[in-house]
Amino acid sequence: MLRRFFLLFIIVVITGFARAQTRADAVYNKYLDFNLKRFEGKAADALKIGEDILSDAGQLPAKSQISFFNGLAKLYEDDSQSAEAIPLYEKVVAAQPNYYVAHRALGYLYLRPADELYARLESGTGDTETASLYKAAVLKAMPHLEKAEACDPSDETLALIKKLYTNIHDEAGLQSLGKRLTVLAKNCLDILSD
Repeated sequence: MLRRFFLLFIIVVITGFARAQTRADAVYNKYLDFNLKRFEGKAADALKIGEDILSDAGQLPAKSQISFFNGLAKLYEDDSQSAEAIPLYEKVVAAQPNYYVAHRALGYLYLRPADELYARLESGTGDTETASLYKAAVLKAMPHLEKAEACDPSDETLALIKKLYTNIHDEAGLQSLGKRLTVLAKNCLDILSD
């Protein structure tokens, strides 16, 4: 009786493992299709496949998950779906804090609401709450923009960073920018591998 129970237990475990492996393989195959559609420039098809994978992304190997989140975030960003792109980019920078490409995307996405707030402030229709919301949006975007600037210097990004510090009246932040950029430039990653 004990032998039969043990044999049945082994069969159940092996069957469960085989099903889990089959599911992981299926998700990985979808991930390969997702990448192929992106490579072919078929963004709508890639986005559909990516959304199908999203709930099962944990089945992908760790590095593939990061690459997948980054690719799907970029598709959302290009499709003007910032609300969907931001959490995925946040996962990417949490897993790969030196990957400056995702930092740049996050910085600019975080600034989108700040642009509207700044326009209200400039037109005189903003109040102290608007100013406070603007400053919070700028401060949320700034570390990401600085990482991007440190790793891939751009006159446009540097000018934006300086303008933002001026707009929020942060002279100390502006003065120490060079030192921060030097530190941030030490570890930069520009390609994700899976």
